[in-house]
Amino acid sequence: MEYYNISSNAAIKLDNASAVLFPQARLSAERRLLGWDVPPHEIRHIPEHWLQFQEPPESMHYLLAMLYIFFTIMSLTGNGLVIWVFSAAKSLRTPSNFLVINLAVCDFLMMSKTPIFIYNSFKRGFALGNLGCQIFGIIGSYTGIGASCTNAFIAYDRYNVITRPMEGKMTHGKAILMIIFIYMYATPFVVACVTESWGRFVPEGYLTSCTFDYLTDNFDTRLFVGTIFFFSFCCPTALIIYYYSQIVGHVFSHEKALREQAKKMNVESLRSNVDKSKDTAEIRIAKAAITICFLFFVSWTPYGVMSLIGAFGDKSLLTPGVTMIPACTCKMVACIDPFVYAISHPKYRLELQKRCPWLAINEKAPESASTASTTTQEQAPQQTTSA
Repeated sequence: MEYYNISSNAAIKLDNASAVLFPQARLSAERRLLGWDVPPHEIRHIPEHWLQFQEPPESMHYLLAMLYIFFTIMSLTGNGLVIWVFSAAKSLRTPSNFLVINLAVCDFLMMSKTPIFIYNSFKRGFALGNLGCQIFGIIGSYTGIGASCTNAFIAYDRYNVITRPMEGKMTHGKAILMIIFIYMYATPFVVACVTESWGRFVPEGYLTSCTFDYLTDNFDTRLFVGTIFFFSFCCPTALIIYYYSQIVGHVFSHEKALREQAKKMNVESLRSNVDKSKDTAEIRIAKAAITICFLFFVSWTPYGVMSLIGAFGDKSLLTPGVTMIPACTCKMVACIDPFVYAISHPKYRLELQKRCPWLAINEKAPESASTASTTTQEQAPQQTTSA
């Protein structure tokens, strides 16, 4: 690529907007700045903030590409197993588990867009241009907002199952309506950014990934960032905290009441073995859901804070390297979620044990199931003898 110097006379004739369109404006005698090799018709999509930073070393691009390849393999494998097992196993096709499947779909799709990032990283910049950026942003918005809302509905479902087991039963129709609502909830933000009627999708950090614009210094951008932060992060997080705090309070008060009643009756426990098994399974599922929601909070909080700093705070704090950290934490949680279910969801482990014995999972069947099986086996000889 040939480089040309812009004379001072020519530069005077150019306003600030048109000067940005020249890649030469991003070069100096000592170093290259981010966006130096981006074509003129593409560079206008890059926030001015990033174009003042020095181009990162090639090794950082390659390191991030390898990290994302690892994340992608882990997430697609883990979430693929969750989607397959929960969809194929009749015992797991419950209304509540529709939400679990939807969360796995969100995590699966979140990582399906990483080839764009990986290709850009190996090309060391904005290689796929604005089209790749828009695809990356659309998928990321649907899956990010979808995951946050799904976690909130899972918390709501766990709250109903544990605190109101008779009145709060989930139905297939209710679960489907929740999932439809989740994607309708995310659509206005996506459409607004794609059409650039309010907000837009732009590259961030190393110009290899894309998200909504939180750096343009105007009122519309600040209002958009505040709105999407409130509706896609604050609202789901508040619901999650409320429902799980209610679950914890209910469990503690219920256990306290049982202990007091058992003490009055001079017995060790009021629970039968079946009740213990059922309660243990429900508590394990609730623990898995709490863990996943906690991971969601930990992984997306840095992104939320970063967007608020970009819109309302000191932009100088946001260097390209710093902004890649939240991007990595969001992808990492998509890898961890399916393994939380593999560890904590008893029925999923049983099905995974039957369908993938090479995983060497050792999950014992619930006591109620084994008791029922034993009773059936004992009754069969008696019926034969009487006949």
